[in-house]
Amino acid sequence: MTRDRYSKELVLTVEDFAECGWRAILANAPDIGYPSMHLALSNAAKQAASEDRQTHSKALWLLADACSMIFSSASVNDPFKPFMEIREGRSTILDDLSETDLTFFRKIVKIIDDPWLKARLSDLVWLRHRDSDCALQAIDSYQEIALNAETHIHDALDCWQRAINLARMLGRTTEDRLARIEDSIIQGITGATEQEIGLCLRLACLLKSQNLGKNSSLVIAEKLESLANRLDSIGDFVPAVEGYRASADWFQLSSDPTKSAAMTAKWAESSVKQAEASISSNQPSNAVAACFYERAIQIYRRILKSERTAHRVDARIAELRVLLTEAGERSLEEVQVVKSSEVNITQLVEQARNAVRDKKQIDALRAFTSLSGDLDVKEMKRVAIENRHKYPLSHLFPRYLISPDGRTVAKDFGNTEQSTLFHIIHDYYLIHINLAVPGSIWPALQVLLLEHRLREFDFIYLAGQSPIVPIGREELFGKALFAGYERDLVAALHILVPQIEHMVRFHLKQVGAKTTHLDPNGIETENGLTTLMGLPETEKVFGENVTFEIQALFCHPSGPNLRNNLAHGLLDAQFCYSVEVLYAWWFSLKLVFNMYWNTLHKDIQSDEGKGQ
Repeated sequence: MTRDRYSKELVLTVEDFAECGWRAILANAPDIGYPSMHLALSNAAKQAASEDRQTHSKALWLLADACSMIFSSASVNDPFKPFMEIREGRSTILDDLSETDLTFFRKIVKIIDDPWLKARLSDLVWLRHRDSDCALQAIDSYQEIALNAETHIHDALDCWQRAINLARMLGRTTEDRLARIEDSIIQGITGATEQEIGLCLRLACLLKSQNLGKNSSLVIAEKLESLANRLDSIGDFVPAVEGYRASADWFQLSSDPTKSAAMTAKWAESSVKQAEASISSNQPSNAVAACFYERAIQIYRRILKSERTAHRVDARIAELRVLLTEAGERSLEEVQVVKSSEVNITQLVEQARNAVRDKKQIDALRAFTSLSGDLDVKEMKRVAIENRHKYPLSHLFPRYLISPDGRTVAKDFGNTEQSTLFHIIHDYYLIHINLAVPGSIWPALQVLLLEHRLREFDFIYLAGQSPIVPIGREELFGKALFAGYERDLVAALHILVPQIEHMVRFHLKQVGAKTTHLDPNGIETENGLTTLMGLPETEKVFGENVTFEIQALFCHPSGPNLRNNLAHGLLDAQFCYSVEVLYAWWFSLKLVFNMYWNTLHKDIQSDEGKGQ
């Protein structure tokens, strides 16, 4: 919003723009991309205002506001969102710009030679006025933005995706432009070196998501295979794994299932090499190795039955199961108990903010998912038993649990030690949630949003790298986690809940648990989450603490019961923005991120032992 930074009645001319010094300002911007442009232009606008150059200040503020908006690649007609939203307000959106402002943009765009600025202003005018000439200018300008290892992490990839969306909206008149965009992206892939594997993978992902590159699918697949082979040979397994994975997908698109299966096998064996490296390192971790072995088994299962014999899939899975079991048993010896010092409640909010402030993106996420510590169910049980005996009168009266719509959903008459203990522990857990969200999670998330521009692709990549996410569900998990990060908890909850249930079912099936039941007619159906959480294998797979949290959050009437209430349409939009839902999103992000972190950091136990 303008917040009286300039007079709305002040009319700008092309000469005002030409004289405001915008070209030199952008040339001296500290970095590439729109955030850096916004920072440079807004600082220059403040300087111009202090020097009483009001027309220059307004011109620079308008440019800064235009550059402040961030891409929302999921939307074709509403592609720009405010970069900041807080309780007191938000930053600029397209609707804040007046018709006079857009008329000014239309006049000056013809003399702008910076492709980033020209594309953004043209796009904004197109969105409001549907001026096809501005749309064409935007497409051409977006294509002038270089796609390389440096620019692709600074909005360049979003710019090219936006150019694709615009070209498709305009239809036949822009078919030649769409073809040029496709050719340029393919050239970026084929010309990439192993040092540019990140760029190559993201370009390949962009083509696939936009249903482009089909005629060059074999060329793309072979390029990805070549890069992955070189990286694998030098022991750089993380990008090699992603290279083989993408190559398998593109060989499949090229109608070569045999080659796709070969790449899938290499993908699996790169994960095995990561496991072996984890065990043989200076600070060996069998827990990390077990994650990689499990992921390799998952990958091998993707190979079609017709191709399994050629790659010894069944025999190899049997071998990996033995290695997985051995690594799991040895990992028990590595577990360390970590205890944190007591927290001063009055300082909790500031501590949470400081925990994530001024950190690199990955470290900020690590700190964010480590907030409020790990739940200790054993300690909660101990305290519950102690309090039951200390205050016996408090348990003489029956307890009724009432749902938000007034139904009695559970009763506890206190007639057994076990039932009462169970409900007391759930009470403690709800207290934990109601303290953790306003005291730690929410204030830290606000800092995270202000300091980092995480995008949907980042969360999809995170999910794809996390062994707890079943293969094939990375995009859904990533979309759900990104929606929560964007504070769209309605979308996050509706995508996330069924994926959590599938994740539990998937990992139980991996250890041979029976997850189905037969009805009297002989029809076999999958059990729901409530039944799955009661299986004896569940705690063995997920551990006591995680098992309790999944059950308490998603499928027990003593808790939020998110899975069942959502499935039966009992949650309204207001509840979707409750502390329970935000905590469920954070808990899910913690599960995904911590498994990802553990696979990358072999010294995780030693770091935690230091009480970081």
